[in-house]
Amino acid sequence: MRLLLIPALATVLSACTWVHMAPGPPAGCEKRGEVEVSVKHSVAFIERNALKVRDELETLARNEAPGLQADTIHPLDEPRAGSQRFAAWRCAR
Repeated sequence: MRLLLIPALATVLSACTWVHMAPGPPAGCEKRGEVEVSVKHSVAFIERNALKVRDELETLARNEAPGLQADTIHPLDEPRAGSQRFAAWRCAR
């Protein structure tokens, strides 16, 4: 039982919730780059819930941000066919 809890806990803690989502380019921050993430947007020609897809894209982008030494991201465009681009920033907090 204890061995099953360890992977579950690691999965929950792996989401980078400390990476902030900004509505636009944040002032006083250094741009670290851009990330493009994608998820499955349809299953057997049936479109998935757009809000769920957007949420998953944001989570993936937050998880990519630390690789660029970024602590803030903002979307560069709207999700399209399960893909979205984000700008990554490092802000002095």
